[in-house]
Amino acid sequence: MSKHFFVGLVLATALSLSLVGCQDTKAREENEQLKAHVLQLQKDAGELGNRIDVLTKENADLKDEIERLKKRHPVKKTPKSKAHRKTPSEAAGSQN
Repeated sequence: MSKHFFVGLVLATALSLSLVGCQDTKAREENEQLKAHVLQLQKDAGELGNRIDVLTKENADLKDEIERLKKRHPVKKTPKSKAHRKTPSEAAGSQN
């Protein structure tokens, strides 16, 4: 009986080690994929940060240009003539 027990124990140990090795290989592959994905995300984040810097500078330049143009050509309001409305009594008098 002890001989069968030791054979079973050896087989169980061998099987479990092979399964652990397989899972370990899958975990390593997944880990490598995740590392590559993280590197790509870091690269993308860097590019987006640079793009934000460029757009921020462009925005500041445009604001400066707007202020410069406002100072250069002040907007003059022209007086508008107001339309004169007739009162109801004046309108009734002109119909006759």
